[in-house]
Amino acid sequence: MSDIEIWIVIILLTAATVIDRSAFWVIGHHINLPKRVQEALRYAPSCALAAIVVPDFFISDNQIITSLHNPKLIAGIAAGVFYLWKKDMLLTIVFGMGIFTLVRLYF
Repeated sequence: MSDIEIWIVIILLTAATVIDRSAFWVIGHHINLPKRVQEALRYAPSCALAAIVVPDFFISDNQIITSLHNPKLIAGIAAGVFYLWKKDMLLTIVFGMGIFTLVRLYF
């Protein structure tokens, strides 16, 4: 790609991002979403987070690993159980990383 093509792509992607993100400010008050859709959208952030995090538990070195020799999977399960017990996100992160480190050093 030439320099001008790279700048055109950057400008077009910037314009697309600005239009996409400002659409709710410009026309957001004119559109009323049904109550059922609004309730479903409450779960979008947690679904997106799960879609990003969960595959990382099972993929290592470009292979799917579901055995208990996978330190990410063991730490993820332990952190999930810990969160259900304590309900504290910061402690869960520290606990999960500690378990991950210990299991990784053990295996």
